[in-house]
Amino acid sequence: MSERIRVAVIFGGRSSEHEISCISAGSVLRAIDRDKYEVIPIGITREGKWVLEQDAPQRLVAVEGVFPQVDSTNQAILFTPDPSATHLVVQAEVPQLLSQVDVVFPVLHGPWGEDGTIQGLLELAAIPYVGSGVFASAAAMDKAHLKALMVAAMIPVGEFAVITDSQWQNSRDEVLAQIANLGLPLFVKPARAGSSVGISKVKTYGELVTAIELARAHDPKVIVEASIENAREVECAVLSSATGTKASVCAEIIVREGHEFYDFEAKYLDDSVDLVVPADLPAHLSEKVQQVAIQAFDAIGGEGLARIDVFISGEKVLVNEINTMPGFTPISMFPRMWAQSGLEYPELIDTLIQDALRRGVGLR
Repeated sequence: MSERIRVAVIFGGRSSEHEISCISAGSVLRAIDRDKYEVIPIGITREGKWVLEQDAPQRLVAVEGVFPQVDSTNQAILFTPDPSATHLVVQAEVPQLLSQVDVVFPVLHGPWGEDGTIQGLLELAAIPYVGSGVFASAAAMDKAHLKALMVAAMIPVGEFAVITDSQWQNSRDEVLAQIANLGLPLFVKPARAGSSVGISKVKTYGELVTAIELARAHDPKVIVEASIENAREVECAVLSSATGTKASVCAEIIVREGHEFYDFEAKYLDDSVDLVVPADLPAHLSEKVQQVAIQAFDAIGGEGLARIDVFISGEKVLVNEINTMPGFTPISMFPRMWAQSGLEYPELIDTLIQDALRRGVGLR
């Protein structure tokens, strides 16, 4: 038999989505074809330490509201961006060399993982990896830059305002006056976070400063969006290949009573949403969402995969966010949409790894 392809599955990380990354990685580790791939699980602790993790997907699950984390007591790994250094080194009394990694699956969400940082490191190390490159990852992670790119590509988005740290510190009154032009209600978000962490729905201006400070606890850069009331929240998954980009069936998120929006608790802790796959949309609207999803992905130079989140208001389709490394948990919409499109989870993982190997690294 030929030697198996060595895949490093990297998860955890320094962002507020550390635990969700661990759960996503657990699902990937369970689904990956072990006859075809040799897996090296690598965890990144909240402090940024790289460790050799257990190949134990059963540990990477949420149990009664307790979320998994990377075990910082595991042996540390030295990772170098030197492309001539072909092995990972496990720190021990006698340093241990791991087999050369053929490809990386960076199952990382949020800053220091999904934002181009890990992608840049892997480019320097000349190791192929799943997902978008440095620029697309960074652009999609920053909601303000993403919306600017959508506007430039003439792809509709909702009204928004951006608050930088300097603006908030030095010209707060002007910032609040600008935000008032958006009307109420508003959504206040960290510009570079995910999983609905730090997001507030603001119904009165008296709540605005508190909401901004909450968002700033996660990111000094904040985006404020005009709420698109009574809009339908729809998602579409995309995959790229040598022949182009294709879109999955659409899915709709319907938040039931008890939550103002699709927040962290609704996503991961309680049964308060209906995730409808495929979405109950007229054929022409489904096709429009798929077209917009592909256009948005191509506009940022996306590669590999993404989940595009949109709002449907009447006949309008407005891009909300692009997730270049969407969740891979058992309830995540990205794998569910592809399963409904005929691509089951193990085949999806294989498709992504093979596409990463095909693309390689460097300018392309």
